[in-house]
Amino acid sequence: MMKWLVVLTALVAFAECLHKMPLIKGKSARQTLKEKGLWEEYRKSHPYNPAAKFYSSGTESMTNDADLSYYGTISIGTPPQSFSVIFDTGSSNLWVPSVYCNSSACENHNQFNPSQSSTFQWGDQSLSIQYGTGSMTGLLGSDTVEVGGISVAKQVFGLSETEASFMTYMQADGILGLAFQSIASDNVVPVFNNMITQGLVSEPIFSVYLSGNSEQGSEVVFGGTDSTHYTGTITWIPLSSATYWQINMDSVTINGQTVACSGGCQAIIDTGTSQIVGPTTDINNLNSWVGASTDQSGDAIVNCQNIPSMPDVTFTLNGNAFTVPASAYVSQSSSGCMTGFGQGGTMQLWILGDVFIREYYAVFNAQSQNIGLAKSA
Repeated sequence: MMKWLVVLTALVAFAECLHKMPLIKGKSARQTLKEKGLWEEYRKSHPYNPAAKFYSSGTESMTNDADLSYYGTISIGTPPQSFSVIFDTGSSNLWVPSVYCNSSACENHNQFNPSQSSTFQWGDQSLSIQYGTGSMTGLLGSDTVEVGGISVAKQVFGLSETEASFMTYMQADGILGLAFQSIASDNVVPVFNNMITQGLVSEPIFSVYLSGNSEQGSEVVFGGTDSTHYTGTITWIPLSSATYWQINMDSVTINGQTVACSGGCQAIIDTGTSQIVGPTTDINNLNSWVGASTDQSGDAIVNCQNIPSMPDVTFTLNGNAFTVPASAYVSQSSSGCMTGFGQGGTMQLWILGDVFIREYYAVFNAQSQNIGLAKSA
């Protein structure tokens, strides 16, 4: 009898075991560059191309997003070496800078040294990740990766040898991709897949909470949800494609009038994109509806005093309406206000990035292949 009680207690403890990965909302590259007086020049030479990440031809891609600001700390190796990474539901590989990299972007970031880890093993493939501007190239290896208190054994990851210059201005050292293996460079098994197959999470679910303004409080939870971060019920939306976390969007409306995504479109929920991005013609229409004017660097500028009178924008996903108010889609800084609606060029895919996820707590179910959304608390 005693033995069974112990087993039962262990099971109950496991069921309630949520692995919380705190995220810091840090300085974005835009803020860093503005402080150094380099922003205008940087934006001219590196135009923002959010679509670059999704044009991959077998190689994993990533954008030069200057507004990404959420990152968490993981460790790799034995003994552990720490790295801050962006938890990116819009890509599938894990990579960090390595001691073999001499790009300027590696010099001011933490670098993994495989010779100092007793559990490291080299792989036999190289890795190439295309960016909006330039690329990251490196080698594959495997090691123990610790994320939010979970130790994943034999995780394959990229050790960068060269990195695009824009990474210099990002706070995070690397990227941890949370999308599906089908889009992983070199078909590497993603971190979350390994958590599931190694029995490290009680449910095949992770969820993301992004706080509005405060540095603290944002988190990724592996193995379940954190009910303190949302109100009401979770609405479940089936994936239309298990590549990115991709779903059907019916329309984008203002006061019941369709302003974008007429007749339906595809959207992905992407923690690794800071804005809400869509086809340029749709985004221009959306921005003019809310009263924004686009400047030469592509930012949609609004008068900060107009925020209270600007309209809500409603994104209807699989028949469910998700409304984003102006207080959420306009960002304020010392240099003024701009909307979080970014031009994606001719790309037909919509990206519902951090602007959307701050409003809606997002739950990602890898097994039943759906996304849950609930109002953030």
